[in-house]
Amino acid sequence: MAPTDQQLANAIRALAMDAVEAANSGHPGMPMGMADAATVLFTQYLKFDPADPHWADRDRFVLSAGHGSMLIYALLHLTGYARPTIDDIKAFRQLGSPCAGHPENFELPGVECTTGPLGQGLAMAVGMAIAERHLSAVFGDALVDHRTWVIAGDGCLMEGINHEAIGIAGHLKLGRLNVLWDDNKITIDGAVSLSSSEDIPARYAATGWHVVECDGHDFAAVAEALAEATADPRPSLIRCRTIIGKGAPTKQGTAKTHGSPLGTAEVAGAREALGWTAAPFEVPQDIREAWLRAGKRSVDARAAWADRLAAHPARGEFERRMAGQLPAPQGEAEAFMAKLIADAPTVATRKASEMALEAITPLIPELIGGSADLTGSNNTKTAATGPLTAENYGGRYLYYGIREFGMAAAMNGMALHGGVIPYGGTFLVFADYARAAIRLSALQHARVIYVMTHDSIGLGEDGPTHQPIEHLQSLRMIPGLDVYRPCDAVETAECWTLALGRADGPGLLALSRQNLPTLRGEGGMLSARGAYRLRAAQAPRAVVLIATGSEVSLAVETAQALEARGIGADVVSMPSWRHFEAQDAAYKDELLPADVLKVSIEAGTTFGWERWTGADGMRFGIDSFGASAPAEALYRHFGLTADSIAPQIAARLGR
Repeated sequence: MAPTDQQLANAIRALAMDAVEAANSGHPGMPMGMADAATVLFTQYLKFDPADPHWADRDRFVLSAGHGSMLIYALLHLTGYARPTIDDIKAFRQLGSPCAGHPENFELPGVECTTGPLGQGLAMAVGMAIAERHLSAVFGDALVDHRTWVIAGDGCLMEGINHEAIGIAGHLKLGRLNVLWDDNKITIDGAVSLSSSEDIPARYAATGWHVVECDGHDFAAVAEALAEATADPRPSLIRCRTIIGKGAPTKQGTAKTHGSPLGTAEVAGAREALGWTAAPFEVPQDIREAWLRAGKRSVDARAAWADRLAAHPARGEFERRMAGQLPAPQGEAEAFMAKLIADAPTVATRKASEMALEAITPLIPELIGGSADLTGSNNTKTAATGPLTAENYGGRYLYYGIREFGMAAAMNGMALHGGVIPYGGTFLVFADYARAAIRLSALQHARVIYVMTHDSIGLGEDGPTHQPIEHLQSLRMIPGLDVYRPCDAVETAECWTLALGRADGPGLLALSRQNLPTLRGEGGMLSARGAYRLRAAQAPRAVVLIATGSEVSLAVETAQALEARGIGADVVSMPSWRHFEAQDAAYKDELLPADVLKVSIEAGTTFGWERWTGADGMRFGIDSFGASAPAEALYRHFGLTADSIAPQIAARLGR
């Protein structure tokens, strides 16, 4: 007799209990509560093939409630993925095991994105659904025709990002997106009623979603709800009423199963209640084979898709995009750079970014831009990027609305889906709204580009709420994030080239509102080294001025004032700390020699600049909030002028 759905689901429960118990750490309740619904999804609806986990037209599955990570680890193991092995699961939450406490996309094929920070998984799934619809519009259903499935908990639906994400999804009518809500009415603190009384289905319906409810432990009811969801043209919320920790005799339905092991006695009781007699970490052969058969459900579909791909006239272009390879250069970039150097425009770097994008977007059709309601300020839209809408998924520009966090998370999902390279804009100060998603961009090695304008007090009259002070340094602290602050149009184009050329992580361009002169009279991708000598001292070198962005021109003026006093001053432009950190010691020592005074100039906090100036160097910046006034008045007020800085340097040198 073939194993029942209940027995298949109990295999998930047993592995979850065993792994959490062995680690003495974890969240057994959610995997146990959602095991039944997940069994229906993976055995009847999800399109996937463990033998080819990177199949481009697979359904994407996102465990947004990442604390219940043993759910996905059990599913991957049972359906036949090469990993996690049973030994990997035995080492759950231990150093070296790919079964981390929360799912990491770089650890295991089948884990589409890193989840755990609640709400972000669902929001990334929105981006995946956008990418699927866009690529389908470009290449047709023959190559791109899949769904995005999410399992989310109460916490995912409470987080503020959920409001942003579902608003985008409903507006874009992303009918291939289906969210299974684990409605178990429990959070870590206890009953959901302690903190929430909102009507979640009504909220989803109000944003344009289809909502269906089912008993999450009734296999037929779950299947019927999923069928209804797939048939509806709107994104769907499937409310699965469940019991957290189902099977635990005394703890099920309580917060005691949420974030800690069940304990030896409770596990024994659960095994008895579930009729599970196998030893820990063992799955009976018939159940194991049934799960492996489920993992092979889509083998024929994948083979048919491979045949269609082989015969498709756009095969090469599709494969190039999905591999993340940029189009072969045809000389346009070199011509653009040469003209830029020849014209030497005086423009804000946000305008220089727009100029670069006007040249780039026709050449890289997978670029999808957008802005959080600041298109005219961020300068992120080009002639080649028409709107991506519910009526035209083939467009290449997203109007995200005032949803910085939602935008950033959606871009992560788009990048992780593959086939598109997303970039999106807002003001630098609003990186605070998006920071958690920017951090996940870096953690997940996602190819996302952030365009953040109005990067200093140079934005002027909008005042301190809009003037970033600590933001550059806080972003530079994120491991793996390339933060670029170009000083002119030439550096801006170079920074765009560097950000686009990096396939294994995010870049962020911090761009000025105010006009800046072109300082570079040569090409050569000097920004690739992170810092370079822009101007060499004329008199014997006594000081090196290090600056970024709009303050590089100020450093040049300061150097001229010092040279007039007979003080030799190098000017070093440092558009990227991270790229400079990667240079060898010889280059760093040559650029920033030990025997001269080193001075930093940046219109932001001075915190951290001692890394390059040394403790005995000088640091000019702003260690307070800004003020509301025209930019020139603010620079004078905060002492960021050559007339203010040069005398202080001279005094330090005893000149």
